[in-house]
Amino acid sequence: MTIKEMALTEELLKQLISLSEAWETENCCHEYIKNTPDDIKGNRVFVAFDHSVVIGYLFGHEEVTEKTTSIYISGTKYFEVEELYVKPEFRNKGIGKALFQYAEKEIADNVDMIMLGTATKNFRAILHFYIDELGMEFWSARLFKRIK
Repeated sequence: MTIKEMALTEELLKQLISLSEAWETENCCHEYIKNTPDDIKGNRVFVAFDHSVVIGYLFGHEEVTEKTTSIYISGTKYFEVEELYVKPEFRNKGIGKALFQYAEKEIADNVDMIMLGTATKNFRAILHFYIDELGMEFWSARLFKRIK
């Protein structure tokens, strides 16, 4: 497996959208909708390859906070992970962790923190992944209970 940051070419964009379509079909995240080119363009893109085949990706962008909150002060530089995806047959092999850690290393000089949101249906597994395996901190949650 190889991981690297990639410039967004038309061919790579096509591959990422194809993986996004597969992710939508999995139905593992609440209301996940496949990406359009505009969802990906303008982001930093990190890609995992098995030989020359794309097997996973992480993309996101750098931002600066505008106001002080309970998490950060105004002017904090952060990287917002928009998506982290690994093809099902390659999961539980450390590829998602390697993608995250690679991206973390590459952005470390530019930002103070990494933030992300998740809508996976398997919240226990994703919290274990991000908190226990990657050392992120749990800050907040939005919970739902349907009445009707």
